[in-house]
Amino acid sequence: MHLNTIILGAGAAGMMCAAFAGPGTLVLDHARAPGEKIRISGGGRCNFTNLHAGPENFLSQNPHFCKSALARYTQWDFIDLVNRHGIAWHEKTLGQLFCDGSAKQVIALLLSEMERAGATLWLNTSLKDLSHADGRFSLTVEREGRTERLNARNLVLATGGKSIPKMGATGLAYDIARQFGLPVTETRAGLVPFTFPEGRFAALAGVALPVRLSNARASFDEALLFTHRGLSGPAVLQLSSYWREGEEIRIDLAPDQDLYTALRDQRQAAGRRDLTTELARHLPARLVEALAPQLGLAGRLADQSDATLRALTDALHDWRLTPSGTEGYRTAEVTLGGIDTDALHARTMAAKSFPGLYAIGEAVDVTGWLGGYNFQWAWSSGHAAGTAIAGRAA
Repeated sequence: MHLNTIILGAGAAGMMCAAFAGPGTLVLDHARAPGEKIRISGGGRCNFTNLHAGPENFLSQNPHFCKSALARYTQWDFIDLVNRHGIAWHEKTLGQLFCDGSAKQVIALLLSEMERAGATLWLNTSLKDLSHADGRFSLTVEREGRTERLNARNLVLATGGKSIPKMGATGLAYDIARQFGLPVTETRAGLVPFTFPEGRFAALAGVALPVRLSNARASFDEALLFTHRGLSGPAVLQLSSYWREGEEIRIDLAPDQDLYTALRDQRQAAGRRDLTTELARHLPARLVEALAPQLGLAGRLADQSDATLRALTDALHDWRLTPSGTEGYRTAEVTLGGIDTDALHARTMAAKSFPGLYAIGEAVDVTGWLGGYNFQWAWSSGHAAGTAIAGRAA
């Protein structure tokens, strides 16, 4: 088969690219169904973008790289597309937009746009060989027990990163990039829970509360969840992208309260009550109980001096911990790092040194925050490559 464009990966970025790349586009994926990450995202409702998406919400060795694609296809453009397909949606928190119904509606939207553009989708297809000669990419694939030979003028790497390997994620895009001389930055698991020595927080598993979680590079005011393995929740997932092994994290357990003033005032009104009882009015009781031995929480509130209350509340506003690690790619929502942006044109996502080769989505060293930002990068980068390919064909 002689094609104009082959896109490897039927995820968010790959299908978006196909919707704009023009005739003669074939999308290949080894999965049994397209858009599997879309399907499971947002609890099955797909957090498809964020009202506040901007360059400041993305991590990359080159923080300026994402600006062009994000500016040329914004969250408002995708919202307009969602509206045109009649998909009802709502804002949850912090600008996060979700389908009222099912994430499958977003997959159906993309498939519809691909069909309208004349793109073809092959699933259950595995790549066996890839080469390039005379300005065209040659691929050997296996599909339905048959070997197929394909060639195309353009090849788009949209296979994502290494996160959630049980869904088939691999480092294929990085291998192909290196094959054609494109450098790949260090990759790490991102948006992932922290782990601690076994049993550290077992007694607190299931307890959640709003916190301010920070390290030397970032700070997030969101929920924290204690688990049998360590810490999770939105605040933890966010900070994990800015954390390195061996680093300390800081937790303000009551970011919107002045615990010292509150306890001091309670001491005057209810001083005969236990300190832990009064503190449990501001923090989850199980958390107070677990911290009591470590912080010396004992006795009546009336017996605590100002200095003791100050030291106690300072510790609660600045609890310092050092995770032993993260849960890794097994549960990570994204992969940090990827194909080096210095090797790509920011406007088109095309390789600077290899005409016809493009890289988009999670495969590239651009990683968004939790909350719909990575889907927006998929839409924006997919649009950038797709429109560039269509223009190249013309």
